[in-house]
Amino acid sequence: MRTAYVRVADLEGVVRCVTELSAKTVIFDVEPLVAFWDSSQQSLDDGLARTLQLIVGVPGVQVVCFSTNSARQPSSALADEDVRLIYVASAGKPLRLAGYRDLPRPGVVIGDQVVTDGILARRLGYTFVDYRPGMADVPLGPRLLQLSGRMLVPFLFSREP
Repeated sequence: MRTAYVRVADLEGVVRCVTELSAKTVIFDVEPLVAFWDSSQQSLDDGLARTLQLIVGVPGVQVVCFSTNSARQPSSALADEDVRLIYVASAGKPLRLAGYRDLPRPGVVIGDQVVTDGILARRLGYTFVDYRPGMADVPLGPRLLQLSGRMLVPFLFSREP
């Protein structure tokens, strides 16, 4: 059975997917949804706060995880009274799964890269929410990875759940 695939272009679409899928676990790729590649520490911290404000109020969400293959970290620990918050730097997506295996299901992985985020979602049995905001200034490396990964979508995923 193939993992479900949903494509969205904005944060409202992300929240709508999480709500409609009754996700208990939400895993966000940090770049570019939370903070743009190579942006400042303040940009990362502000993006985390903005994203949490949108998602922790969604009924049923128990865990929010921010995952990045980069080494960047928030300047302070993430905390919420009702939702478990996790930040995974140098995540090794999609190869390392140990930090995600015991998270409650159903879950979604939200990111812009099929090759990392999408395959992570597939390996976990989560829905992949392909975040495509239509940015013109995506760095060359992520742009090439996006283009090559998009060819894999029909082979890895079923369409919207």
